[in-house]
Amino acid sequence: MLDQSIDFIRVTIALVMLGIATSSDIKKREISDIVWIIFGAAGAIMLIFSVDITEDLFKVGIALIVAPIALIIWRVGLFGGADAFALIALAVIAPGMTVFGGTVTPFTTLTNAVLLSIVPMLVNAVRNTILLASKRNIFDGFEETKARKIFAMFIGYRAANPKFGFSIERMQGKKKKLKLSIQHAESTQFCEKKDTWITPGIPYMVFIAAGFVVQLVFGDILATVFGIF
Repeated sequence: MLDQSIDFIRVTIALVMLGIATSSDIKKREISDIVWIIFGAAGAIMLIFSVDITEDLFKVGIALIVAPIALIIWRVGLFGGADAFALIALAVIAPGMTVFGGTVTPFTTLTNAVLLSIVPMLVNAVRNTILLASKRNIFDGFEETKARKIFAMFIGYRAANPKFGFSIERMQGKKKKLKLSIQHAESTQFCEKKDTWITPGIPYMVFIAAGFVVQLVFGDILATVFGIF
């Protein structure tokens, strides 16, 4: 009974942390490091109240396997430092937790987040397909291959007044070209040019929070769908 109460508190701490972090990321596109310090410390303190502290320390140790992977992804620029710290804090606060007993690994929140981040790409594709079907020339002025245009339709869209988006077009002489290389999550500036192709700068914290919630109520999407475990 005590174990369940402690787990409930741990999950609550994790959800409150993710709620604060996600809200801050959406509004300001930044998250104070104090969030990770306070909530990470709260998770560490909860270990004192463990029924079996040795077992719980082992769980935290296993969960922290995600830490070096998260830090590498951050340094490569696929997401921000706050996203890496969120995954590390979650490993301390709620290591491998799931409510309904689904399959969970140290990478579950991360892999769930990656899969959920595909949803905006599908939305982009549908939006662009509808515009093309309605005879809108969304690639007006571009000289690009069909394959690159299709790829662009998944990763972005033509925005009249972009906000919190990264430009994916450039000028080559008098011709417009698509810039489809990876945008560094922390060093790339948001686009301010009007009527231009952008990839939306959706805070990755949204997907991490959603990935953790899916972990709680379902488990690991990848492992379950492909029967990895």
